Amino acid sequence: MTTGPAELETAILDLLAGQERGRTISPMDVARVLGGDHPDGWGPLMQPLRRAAVKLMKEGRLVITRKGRPVDPDDFRGVYRLSLPG
Repeated sequence: MTTGPAELETAILDLLAGQERGRTISPMDVARVLGGDHPDGWGPLMQPLRRAAVKLMKEGRLVITRKGRPVDPDDFRGVYRLSLPG
């Protein structure tokens, strides 16, 4: 099954909608929902998920944080978390 950008965005927003306000999720949480628990399933989704998250942040629909602080969506590295704005 191929997971396109729209499906990735929907999965991110759906998972965030189920969280308490102010709580964050890991992109790996989304990847595992879509690809299962085996790394062969979720691993290939990590880069497409990052691209989807960056697009959503640029649209103001989510916030990407690193070490608790919002990142520049065009220039961030390492472990990051996702949350809803405000």
